[in-house]
Amino acid sequence: MKSLFKKLKTIWWRIKSVVAIYYYGHPSKKLKILGVTGTNGKTTTATLLYRIATELGHKAGLISTVENIIIKEVRPATHTTPDSVSLTKLFSEMVDKKCEYVFMEVSSHALDQNRVAGINFVGGIFTNLTHDHLDYHKNLENYFLAKKKFFQMLPKDAFALANADNEYGKKMLEGINANKYLYFSSGVGHPKLRVSNTRQGVDFQGEIFKLDFSGLKLKLGDEKVESKLLGKFNAYNLLAVWSACKLLGFNMEKVKKIIENIEPPRGRFEHFTSGNGVLVIVDYAHTPDALENVLKTIKNIRAGNASPRPSGRGKLISIFGCGGDRDPLKRKIMGKIGVTLSDIAIFTSDNPRSEDSNKIINEMKINLSAEELKKVKTIPNRHKAILEAVKIAQGGDIILCAGKGHEDYQEIKGVKSHFDDMEEFKKAYA
Repeated sequence: MKSLFKKLKTIWWRIKSVVAIYYYGHPSKKLKILGVTGTNGKTTTATLLYRIATELGHKAGLISTVENIIIKEVRPATHTTPDSVSLTKLFSEMVDKKCEYVFMEVSSHALDQNRVAGINFVGGIFTNLTHDHLDYHKNLENYFLAKKKFFQMLPKDAFALANADNEYGKKMLEGINANKYLYFSSGVGHPKLRVSNTRQGVDFQGEIFKLDFSGLKLKLGDEKVESKLLGKFNAYNLLAVWSACKLLGFNMEKVKKIIENIEPPRGRFEHFTSGNGVLVIVDYAHTPDALENVLKTIKNIRAGNASPRPSGRGKLISIFGCGGDRDPLKRKIMGKIGVTLSDIAIFTSDNPRSEDSNKIINEMKINLSAEELKKVKTIPNRHKAILEAVKIAQGGDIILCAGKGHEDYQEIKGVKSHFDDMEEFKKAYA
């Protein structure tokens, strides 16, 4: 019965999409739309591409988890990818305002629900695929197939760009009509971990020369580039962006200068150093892979940090939770990752929604040994969890607050209240 209901819903979504496209005069045909899909990195990649195109003088639009933008007019975003009618209406407005390019995140939910059916994409980027949204897709294979639909719908004259370092990268491009390109980074990680950069069948490659709390120095293709973005995952994002810019025919000399001045998107490894020398990092990491990447990046940078400033040499304190009414399987995985890679882990609420915060936190503890539990502080109230971290952190310590990033609200028992992690930290330190 559920299967039949889902099929009927899918048909209905498809009909809505087709009707909207014809009603608004097929606006996507009048735009150069590039879609970005994957578990992590979508927002950063799409946002950087939007900023680069804008700085190059192109009129552009952005559709993302954080915000929707038509040229420079910002609209609030309610979904990573809007419903088909809202999406087509956005495209229509972009056409009216003479936009040339649109950079958008394409979620697995949107693909499964045919929200992007009939859209004329000029290119697609696959960042990675890891554990997420299994409450909806049921298993990783279904999740992969939903992402794959995006590349299967790309026309012959479009390009499909995939991360060869993710196990699903090459699979994502198999049997599709679009022009296929792969990218990988030969030195992702601490510079001492650099490996050979020879790999057959890869069209774009990068290499990290320096990775610290001031940013990245890396080689993108044949160019040496510096960036204010932090972390090895951003090396992948930058390589995807660089590769896409080349495929779009942008002036790469100008692209390089723009990349070197770009600030990270809000809530993506956003950071500041407190007056007493504590480095505070706020990040959207809300999946096991993203949390592991961020924590490992911090540890790798800290291990090789030769900076004279005190930040980055002490304890690593993490604050995170797991969302309610979402994939419960990742809770114990994230709990284990957080405790393993932190000196102190504060388990707290994310957006508990209709679930009890204590129940979610208890599920995060399932895989932990008695010894590991000694590293855990349980503080369901996120405000109090942040205050506790500020209280115990000393000069040279690092606090990572993960899970909400750019979000400025917390949803508890169906009520959304204002809550901004970065704002909370700045108030606490003020």
